[in-house]
Amino acid sequence: MTPQIRDLFEQFATNLAQVFESMADQRPKTICEEHAPLPAGQTLLWWEQPLQFAPEMKIWCGAPQTTWEYCGTLTLKAAGLESVGESEARNTWFEVLGQALSPTARAIGNILGREVTCEGGSETQPPAGAGGWTLVRVTFAEAPPTPVYIAFSPPLIEIITTPPPPTEVPAAPEELPETEAPFLAARSRTMDLLLDVDLPVSISFGKTQLPLRDVIKLTTGSIVELNRGVGDPVEVLVNQRLIARGEVVVVEGNYGVRILEIASRQDRMRSLR
Repeated sequence: MTPQIRDLFEQFATNLAQVFESMADQRPKTICEEHAPLPAGQTLLWWEQPLQFAPEMKIWCGAPQTTWEYCGTLTLKAAGLESVGESEARNTWFEVLGQALSPTARAIGNILGREVTCEGGSETQPPAGAGGWTLVRVTFAEAPPTPVYIAFSPPLIEIITTPPPPTEVPAAPEELPETEAPFLAARSRTMDLLLDVDLPVSISFGKTQLPLRDVIKLTTGSIVELNRGVGDPVEVLVNQRLIARGEVVVVEGNYGVRILEIASRQDRMRSLR
């Protein structure tokens, strides 16, 4: 295993611990073990995470029931639920994986020098040719280690370990004619005045429409399904207008949003309607 692949697995383990710290108020210890064989005779819950830049670029994660049931239940009880069903714990585990895999995809993009994000994943078992499994042992306080298995598809490993082609150094910008200097100085003074204007910034996790009869039935603990998947980026709105998209992070105990992309002109125009 190359150092780049090893670092990515280590980062996934760190991401997983950070997700539990933000969602369950507990930060577990994580240890990676390379070239770990899959457990024989044990059923694993699989998650296949494709990456958007090519269909064969995938990440697989597998966990036994003791892992996903414990982690999902722990997260939901931290959110205030007293009893957690098996399907609820299962879906919450997939949400935890999505939160941990999103920054892993971004780290792959940093290596490749391009934007890499997660597409919609699925509960799909890896093919027989998948190998190079790494075992991530997640240990919470007063609980035995919970194993999680992770592997990259062979094409993904190949493109990560292949050095990118050298990039051309951009030419130095030409000096502006002296005749343009007064115009730029005047424009700069105008912009300085505008930069002090306060604008409201909000984050949109999604939207939905409910009939009035369903709205009046909402109580504490009710769940409203939004039109955005777990792995989809949230929208950054400035003055109720779409400006960018990003992912939710935790910074020193506070929620924040890491910008992943700036909205295109077409997206900004659509948000005006």
